[in-house]
Amino acid sequence: MTPPNPEARYLATAIAACRAAGRIQRAAFGAAQVVEHKGEIDLVTRIDKRSEAAIVRVISRAFPAHGILAEEGGASDGDGEHLWVIDPLDGTTNYSRGFPIFCSSVALARDGRVIVGAVYHPLLDELFTAVRGLGAFLNGKRLRVSAQGRLDQAFLATGFPYDIRRSRRNNIANFARFATRCLAIRRAGAAALDLSYVAAGRFDGFWELKLRPWDIAAASLMVEEAGGRITGMGGRAWHLGVRDVVASNARIHGQMLGVLRAG
Repeated sequence: MTPPNPEARYLATAIAACRAAGRIQRAAFGAAQVVEHKGEIDLVTRIDKRSEAAIVRVISRAFPAHGILAEEGGASDGDGEHLWVIDPLDGTTNYSRGFPIFCSSVALARDGRVIVGAVYHPLLDELFTAVRGLGAFLNGKRLRVSAQGRLDQAFLATGFPYDIRRSRRNNIANFARFATRCLAIRRAGAAALDLSYVAAGRFDGFWELKLRPWDIAAASLMVEEAGGRITGMGGRAWHLGVRDVVASNARIHGQMLGVLRAG
């Protein structure tokens, strides 16, 4: 008997993990949340922790030898080749205030390169998926980035780092420059969704500073597999160690980098 395609198993596991977290988030959405502070404005709730536990449980049962890197502290070295990169609840502040923009993000990297990703918005039941070399999809429908080639007509997204009150490198100057050069900017508060929306053609581009691997990993693959481009702010290819990110439909990428370099 032919063994199952490993990428298909990986993707099925990523989807199951995201949906397990989504069920927890959907059931508790709108209820009062007990909020803890990891930093001055960096929050965590019991739903973050429950979501992470559910995701890790699904992955560990399917692939007990694989490593895990998760936002709320779930980590293991595993076999040194496979690493699951997890954001159990991207958009915690939104979730804690009943603002319906949040998701779970699960990616698998092999030898440091993301090969599978899933991002799930449970309230809209929107599941973004990608497998390297096989395309990106939203609820089974293939995704393509937008065709917009002019920055002055581009619809962009961004966010601000948690140290915005203490650091001068806080994205405010970049925001001001882009605001006068593009059609509009949105700051919704969930980077994994912003990047997935670039893949879906909803946004034409995205940039942000000081992100972590779990913010980017799964949706970075969506962007690439949908025909877009994701790099660091210097223009070099994105990898798990890059924290300052630019993603786009590829057509406006050089223009976005030019605005950022001007600062």
